[in-house]
Amino acid sequence: MIAAAMMAATNVNAQNGYDDTKHEVAISLGGASNSQWIDVFEDLTVAMLSGKLGERNFTGPFSAEYFYHIKNWLGVGGILAYGRSTQDVEESGSKIGDVSNNYITLMPAVKFDWLRKKNFGMYSKLAFGATYRSEKIEYKNSVYEDYDENGLHVNWQLSVLGIEAGSPTLRGFVELGTGEQGIGLIGLRYKF
Repeated sequence: MIAAAMMAATNVNAQNGYDDTKHEVAISLGGASNSQWIDVFEDLTVAMLSGKLGERNFTGPFSAEYFYHIKNWLGVGGILAYGRSTQDVEESGSKIGDVSNNYITLMPAVKFDWLRKKNFGMYSKLAFGATYRSEKIEYKNSVYEDYDENGLHVNWQLSVLGIEAGSPTLRGFVELGTGEQGIGLIGLRYKF
């Protein structure tokens, strides 16, 4: 009877524990995203040809994620990421304009929780989608014409190793990988 009572208590606790969480939302900040690498290569090309661009400043990428766990180890969902870069246009050592790029990325994603403990977890993540890029160049004089271009390109995120720790429902995490969320990212995740 004691063993039966202990098993019943264990079943009740399991139903109210972290293993029953089906949903998770997360916010994160990354670095060295695909869009940032594209900007760096564009800058190198322009510098070799004309030398008219100043140092580029990056913001983000900031990301929001949602996953629904169809199994304890498998979540499906999506990622929304935003990044921005700004830069001066220079001529003869003086600033003549500004460049700004905005990147908005939407990617369906899957998450593989290969270690799922009460206060610790390890996982991998794969996402594939598209980025909307808006580039604008505004000059301070009328010698050059302003430039405004928008476009879409394919993008992805592959997080090879993600580590999360904290309470059963609220955790901090770090990820290492490659893609639009960055080579490395940190964030907070809430499970319910």
